[in-house]
Amino acid sequence: MRAWLLNDFTGLGALQFAEIPDPVPQENEVLLKVQFAGLNPADRYLAERLYPLKPSLPHILGRDGMGTVLRLGPNVTGIPLGARRIILRSDVGGTRPGTFAEKVVVPVEDLAEVPNDWTDEQSAGASLVYLTAFQALTMWGPIPPASLVLVTGASGGVGVATIHLAAAMGHTVVGLSRSPEKSRQLLHCGATATYNPDTPDWRKLLKQQFAPRRTSLAVDNIGGKLLPEVIDTLGDQGRVSLVGRLAGPVPEFNTATLFFRRIQLGGVAVGAYTNTETREAWGQILNLLSKTGARPIVDNIYPLDQLLLAFERLAKGPMGKVLIRGE
Repeated sequence: MRAWLLNDFTGLGALQFAEIPDPVPQENEVLLKVQFAGLNPADRYLAERLYPLKPSLPHILGRDGMGTVLRLGPNVTGIPLGARRIILRSDVGGTRPGTFAEKVVVPVEDLAEVPNDWTDEQSAGASLVYLTAFQALTMWGPIPPASLVLVTGASGGVGVATIHLAAAMGHTVVGLSRSPEKSRQLLHCGATATYNPDTPDWRKLLKQQFAPRRTSLAVDNIGGKLLPEVIDTLGDQGRVSLVGRLAGPVPEFNTATLFFRRIQLGGVAVGAYTNTETREAWGQILNLLSKTGARPIVDNIYPLDQLLLAFERLAKGPMGKVLIRGE
């Protein structure tokens, strides 16, 4: 089969498209023919040794994907050959070979059926971002109904997923995006309002529009100099779920901004979910999305041999998920 091999941890430039032997499923595993695979920032972080996992080399990246079952390992029952399956949160693409290949071996416990009324493309890149968004929204326990939820990097995969889920939970959702076109699309996704974080007075506008309410929960995918501005919008006992750091380190952060409003910051680590917790969360996610009819958004699909172009698209800030198509 053909696959993208990561030969060292110097970045995506270390990827090599090569022919390698087909993987063989072991006990309680299946071999999938990859139909579509989703890209995530975590793939690039791992390639740059900015992720805590250190797989053996050469490694195949790719945490998300869907495909058809080609072969069953020993003791696997109840899954017919040709069945369509998605990969839930797993070690695939982390410490195990991933989905940026024509075929991938996956433990049975990490597979799920393609959701009803979802296309293969919608399913391929959904599980990781929606599980991440769900954890970001629920890690602090229940927040009051109709709370104000702020989402940075709102047009990315986790951002769109967060808006879909927060809106389905009945909250008022505000998204940050620099693109007027993406901002309009976010309103259709369930956001009540959007602001451009490059606009100097965006915080003032938010506070005026929703006064006397203040942000109860912020889901931050960006970090960098934007994080202190996000904290400024929070009300008493406001929380920030930290998902990503696309803008890099936070410069000159003043911890005193947390004191008097008793603000809490917490990191999102979807890998901390057990398999049981993952399945329970996924069930709740599907139930929430069924209430509104929201579906994952696919920005662009590239052939397998154009993975590097797909990563370029991801770096530019897509509207939803970037996928590669299996051959």
